[in-house]
Amino acid sequence: MSALIRRPANATAATAFVVIIAAGIVAEYQNQQVFERELRAKVYNEASLVRARLEGNINGNVQLVRGLVATISANPDIGQQEFSLLAAKLMAERTQLRNIAAAPDLVVSMMYPIEGNEQAIGLDYTTSEAQRQAAFRARDTGELVLAGPLDLVQGGKGLVARFPVFVDEPNHGHFWGIVSAVIDVPRLYADSGLYASGLGIDIAITGTDALGADGTRFFGREDVAQDDPVELDVQLPSGGWRMAAIPKGGWKSSPPNVWWLRAVMFIGGAFILVPIFASGRLMEERQLHIGELHRREMQLARLSRRLRLALDTSRVGVWELDIESNELFWDDRMNEIYGYPADAGSRDYASWSQRLHPEDAGRAQEEFRTALEGSGKYLSEYRLALPNGDVHHIRAIGAVYRDFGEPARIVGVNWDVSADVALNEELKRANTLTEARNRELEAAKERIEFTALHDALTGLPNRRYLDGVLAEHAELFEAGRETAGLLHIDLDRFKQINDTLGHAAGDAMLVHAARVLRNSVRDGDFVARVGGDEFVIVCRRAWSHEEAGTPYLSDLAERIIGEIQRPVSYQSHECRFGVSIGIASDTDVDANPTQLLVHADIALYRAKSRGRNRYQFFNDALRTEIVTTKRIADDILSGIEQGQFVAHYQPQFDAESQEVIGVEALARWEHPIEGLLQPASFMKIAEELNVVDVIDRIILEQTLTNLKEWDATGLAIPKASVNVSARRLHDEELVTSLRELSIEPGRISFELVESIFLDEQDELVAWNVDLIKELGIDIEIDDFGTGYASIVSLMKLKPSRLKIDRQLVMPISQSRAQCQLVGSIIEIGKSLGIQVLAEGVETMEHARILNKLGCDALQGYAFARPLPSRELVEFVESCRWRRAS
Repeated sequence: MSALIRRPANATAATAFVVIIAAGIVAEYQNQQVFERELRAKVYNEASLVRARLEGNINGNVQLVRGLVATISANPDIGQQEFSLLAAKLMAERTQLRNIAAAPDLVVSMMYPIEGNEQAIGLDYTTSEAQRQAAFRARDTGELVLAGPLDLVQGGKGLVARFPVFVDEPNHGHFWGIVSAVIDVPRLYADSGLYASGLGIDIAITGTDALGADGTRFFGREDVAQDDPVELDVQLPSGGWRMAAIPKGGWKSSPPNVWWLRAVMFIGGAFILVPIFASGRLMEERQLHIGELHRREMQLARLSRRLRLALDTSRVGVWELDIESNELFWDDRMNEIYGYPADAGSRDYASWSQRLHPEDAGRAQEEFRTALEGSGKYLSEYRLALPNGDVHHIRAIGAVYRDFGEPARIVGVNWDVSADVALNEELKRANTLTEARNRELEAAKERIEFTALHDALTGLPNRRYLDGVLAEHAELFEAGRETAGLLHIDLDRFKQINDTLGHAAGDAMLVHAARVLRNSVRDGDFVARVGGDEFVIVCRRAWSHEEAGTPYLSDLAERIIGEIQRPVSYQSHECRFGVSIGIASDTDVDANPTQLLVHADIALYRAKSRGRNRYQFFNDALRTEIVTTKRIADDILSGIEQGQFVAHYQPQFDAESQEVIGVEALARWEHPIEGLLQPASFMKIAEELNVVDVIDRIILEQTLTNLKEWDATGLAIPKASVNVSARRLHDEELVTSLRELSIEPGRISFELVESIFLDEQDELVAWNVDLIKELGIDIEIDDFGTGYASIVSLMKLKPSRLKIDRQLVMPISQSRAQCQLVGSIIEIGKSLGIQVLAEGVETMEHARILNKLGCDALQGYAFARPLPSRELVEFVESCRWRRAS
């Protein structure tokens, strides 16, 4: 209601305020309009004065020069001296003329004054780009042409008035030339008032060459013409200029009486508004008091409704006790909680205390007494034992207060929290169950992690665990905090136990080995099983600790080897096995902790190659060997790509006639740095790289190419023998690739070392050999007598030729027994229908003995060394072996 009553007063004041503001705006607008009209009139007057001065000065100068033009027209033969006298008289007047020039036939030949204008003498208007157009226009129109302002040849700026001069009859007689008068522009501006200090306007002038609004601006600022200027036309003897003018500072200036007008409006408005606001304020204050009283009544009613609703919803009981009279007030909810009828009957302290649970009664009464006698704040939780046997949990709060002139009272609330207590108990049970399950999950997680990081059989850490330990050590090593040694252990003869006694026996040996390793190391050493019969020990110690050095590692290795060698009993069997150990340490100058396992593995390989049941440290020699092997391996791969492997051919001779019956193709490596290398320097590494079969194929393809070349030149080389590796014989695509080469039957023989096939039952090799024979490729047994071939194997393989190894051939000239052995091999070959060739024939004595023993063919340095294709051709054609024999 107060707002409704307050609104008319406010509306009246607002209306009056709006009217006053509107009147002020209108008055100020009209004042501004008057000011602007007066200002534009003032600008126009000042600009008109400047315009008049400009027109007067320019016309005065032009009129003076016209007299000179008339004189020249009457006296066309005028000279410089007479011209100077006439011009001097003109310029003696108060003018802005700077100089006057005469140009008979459009060439300046007379000038006054000459001093300072020498550069203009001889100026030809017909050739001057700046002067020609204006000069021609004056000649053609017969009228004065006013050009400029422009830059003068002799320097400075000026207006150039060009007067055409006609002899005899003006504008119709003979054209004599041009008289040009230069008006000094800065002096013209100054004399016309453009630079006057009291000038109250900014001026811009447009109309170069008197073209008016079509010309360009030559005086004043660009923005003057864009600010709604006052514009006037300056009339010139030929054409005109357009002048634009605005007040200094533009048109945004306010009238000088604006603040006076505003002050008057403000004072008048104040006389009107102050009484209106004062009366409105008094009415507003009255209505505010009435409205505040009404608002409080409504707020009290709302709070009462909210309290009733809250009590009904929360089922809270309210009580109040008169401390002096012991009179107790309970609402209906309190009676319900304590098991009393809702009859509005009187209640007292005993009504409360007799319902308390016997176990909580003493504590509850003491807390209530303390609240009454002490702090005045009451907070308690207790149980009720109702007559029907129910037990309720109660939470009670209250506070003591005293109204003025009234006895002390305590008021409070009770509410039944039995459901909350039951829920808390349930939550506690659930939490206990959850914690138990979490412990079970944690234990299961630990078991899973242990299983993931440990070997199921021995219980030792596995390879994954080892990787983590080595990674951690690498970080500590880089920080300079620790060093380590690593033993890579491999069980010897373990496979025999596994194969003969079964996997259970093998597992028992692994468990025994793990126990020996654990018992052999010191506290802090790490033992892991990383493979079937492989173990690793990592000995980590603080930096420069003596136990991390070589003595400790060697003692540990010897102790392990000694313990592992002891016999182990398993199901009445006595099992014996050994151990090989590779050791690496990062105490060297070039130590690399991330390579410990790799280095130890290399050392282990070396220990096994030296006879097993021993240990080997990784050292500089092994490191150098690794570097060398890698370099050679890289060179081999590069050499294959770049075609560095070539075939050299060693001739083979008939033992009786000593005629060339064939050649053996041998692989040579034309190394770009080390020169020509034989197979002994690269074949072992090539086997590790699995590229021997690639080299074999390269040599075979070169041999086939050379055979065709030899045939084309008429060289009699019946056949060629080519070595074939075991890996290539196991290639399922071998025969397919051979078919693609279109090998002529009988021209190629494959040499196989007897260890490849003989006494072995390899079906793929046997199948490939049979197919090779079907292609017309002969099979030869190389290095016969150094392996374990049997007569049955020879009969099964049916080779075309046996090659007796050089180790058997070399001693035959000194050893009768060796000679008989070679003779027996030759007899075996002949009995089986196999041709026999002897390798390593170093002397002609060897050749004579072998021929006597019945050997079919010979090959060796006594006849020829392996030769490249070109030299082989020269050798065969020169018959050098015959001279040697």
